[in-house]
Amino acid sequence: MPKKLIDTSGLSCPQPVLLVKQAVEAGDKDLDIIVDTEVARENVGKFLKKAGLDYQEEEDGLQYHLLTK
Repeated sequence: MPKKLIDTSGLSCPQPVLLVKQAVEAGDKDLDIIVDTEVARENVGKFLKKAGLDYQEEEDGLQYHLLTK
């Protein structure tokens, strides 16, 4: 099953975290989350840890991909 893409580019916090939270609560655990600010990267990462999800980060130009495992 492919990863669910959540593109939060251009959104201000807390919107990226809320979108990821909605996906996790809906049962999606295999995620590719795109963020374009350091603050969103940190906040989404904190949420993923709190939710018990392991993830890795990849930088792609001006964006970060947080990929859950």
